[in-house]
Amino acid sequence: MAKEPVVFGWSGGKDSALALQEILRSRLYEVVALLTTCTEGFRRISMHGVRCSLLKTQASQLGIPLRKVFIEKGSSNADYEVRMCAALLEYQKAGVNKVIFGDLFLEQIREYRDRMLAGIGMSALYPLWGRNTRALAGEFIRAGFQAVLVCVDPRQLDASFAGRLYNETLLSELPSTVDPCGENGEFHTFVFNGPIFQKPVKYRPGRVVSRDQFIFADLLPHSKSIAQSNNREIKKEIKRK
Repeated sequence: MAKEPVVFGWSGGKDSALALQEILRSRLYEVVALLTTCTEGFRRISMHGVRCSLLKTQASQLGIPLRKVFIEKGSSNADYEVRMCAALLEYQKAGVNKVIFGDLFLEQIREYRDRMLAGIGMSALYPLWGRNTRALAGEFIRAGFQAVLVCVDPRQLDASFAGRLYNETLLSELPSTVDPCGENGEFHTFVFNGPIFQKPVKYRPGRVVSRDQFIFADLLPHSKSIAQSNNREIKKEIKRK
């Protein structure tokens, strides 16, 4: 039985990674492309602030073609929809009718996506929808995924969390008001390793900066072993204890 071709709405973060794993495990779908929104001029993943060079490496290690959709900084929903739908229509002409998203429980976001896709005759799948976020966070870590917090909303979570590894220690230190998966926008992550990766995405920590009311931890491509970056983070965790 032939697999149904789908496009994946890819953010580069942990929820996307878990959703992709679910889709691959089902053996029902062929993910023909990772579709990622990036910001013109900055050449970074919109909202997450991750460099497109690392996004490209991430897609390569996942073994799935990457399609970047560039939008202007401060782009309106209308402009986003025009550009995103233009890209999706190209895949629709090739026989793709469904788009995968890693959303968890925000009804307004799901309704927005469904409405946008219905306008061009496509539909969405949400493999993680409605699942307990505390359980999902634990599942992500136990499965062997590794991620780093690249963007923090300081109005919801202390800026010191930017740049930290997403692990059990971090989860234990999150305020009770913060969703373990950051679904309310408290933080965003970049996944650099896991069971669906061929090899880890190598990086080294860059500057932590404040921009547009958010705290961004820059990640730089690194040719050396990613273990060096992890060792620095582990030492920080030990000091905190």
